[in-house]
Amino acid sequence: MKTVLRSVAMAFSMFSKISVPMVEWKRENMKYMLCALPLVGAAIALALCVWYALCQWLSVGSVLYAVGLTLLPVGISGGIHMDGFCDTVDALSSHALPERKREILKDSHAGAFAIIYASAYLLLYAGLCTELERSWRAVVIVGVQHVFARALGGLAGVAFPGSGSEGLLATFRDGAGKKAALLLPLWCAVCAGGLIALSPVSGVVCALAGGGLLWYLRRMSQREFGGMSGDLAGYLMTLAEVVLLACFIFTEKVVAVCF
Repeated sequence: MKTVLRSVAMAFSMFSKISVPMVEWKRENMKYMLCALPLVGAAIALALCVWYALCQWLSVGSVLYAVGLTLLPVGISGGIHMDGFCDTVDALSSHALPERKREILKDSHAGAFAIIYASAYLLLYAGLCTELERSWRAVVIVGVQHVFARALGGLAGVAFPGSGSEGLLATFRDGAGKKAALLLPLWCAVCAGGLIALSPVSGVVCALAGGGLLWYLRRMSQREFGGMSGDLAGYLMTLAEVVLLACFIFTEKVVAVCF
């Protein structure tokens, strides 16, 4: 139990800005670290529910409500996954050889494409949030999507071939036990099942989209980078958040129009 709690604490200290007790950085404490990553999504989901309740109480307008739904996850996560997204789009936009793309991933400087794509991403996500139904069901679905996105990123991190033996992801993979890694597909299944229970049609579409994103990342990571890295996992999580939200919103609209 102590190992699990230490892994959870390490996951929150690494992947969020939430204060947790300090844990020693060693292999034993990393065993369940990636498996605890979806719990950060659960914390974001709770924050979104509080934001929804506050906005309902104060009769906050749709634009400010949408901005809160967009920025709260970034603030709670510390933008660590957005950093991976920015590094990845910079590398992909270079159209260079895999070796050079891996070098760009390690570069601490943000290129022009990173700024352009990050700005477009935030605008798109906020715009999608303005189309959300103002209800508990909708905000809970968005919260589950944040959990699902992190489960997908953790699963890709441990299941897909890595691009090398260096980097944070390689360290986390080495620390994770085989039994611990099996929890990530379970996380994905529970999230997909939850989305389907909350909204059957859009839930199925979101579940299929999650599988499609995993397939895309596996092919892209091998072709463009020679394997997975922590930045690519962050790219997947960030991409999953906006894709899942878009799938939910547009599927709900299609269902409303057709039926």
